[in-house]
Amino acid sequence: MTLWTPGGEHHVPRDPQPESTGAAGDDAVPGAEQFDLEDLDPEERERAEAILAELAAARERLAAAPPEVVVANHAMGLYELGAIHLTADPPYPAAARLAIDAMGMLVEGLAGRLGDSEPTLREALQSLRMVYVQQTSGSDAEAG
Repeated sequence: MTLWTPGGEHHVPRDPQPESTGAAGDDAVPGAEQFDLEDLDPEERERAEAILAELAAARERLAAAPPEVVVANHAMGLYELGAIHLTADPPYPAAARLAIDAMGMLVEGLAGRLGDSEPTLREALQSLRMVYVQQTSGSDAEAG
């Protein structure tokens, strides 16, 4: 399986903790086989293995979380982004509008699938839209 990022296409293993086939043996850190740790000095290798272990643990936590909670968290991140641009001095309404529209796509596009946080997300979206309208109505603010 691959994952597209702005930096390009990346291979993503299906098994969250693939079996190690590297030279490090059975105690190898999951994911370490994707990197050549042999060229690192012992201190750098230990640091790299610790980072890989943290990443593996974070992946496990994310995989265990209900997807509606993860999506709601991202929607609230868009809310925060919109609020930051609306409260900047001077405000950046075009940037805020993009964040608000993205949040709206998530909340409205996934209606009925966002679990217990859906009413809160709808209220937050409506509140953000109201602030945007108040700040941009009757002004040239949208040009900024």
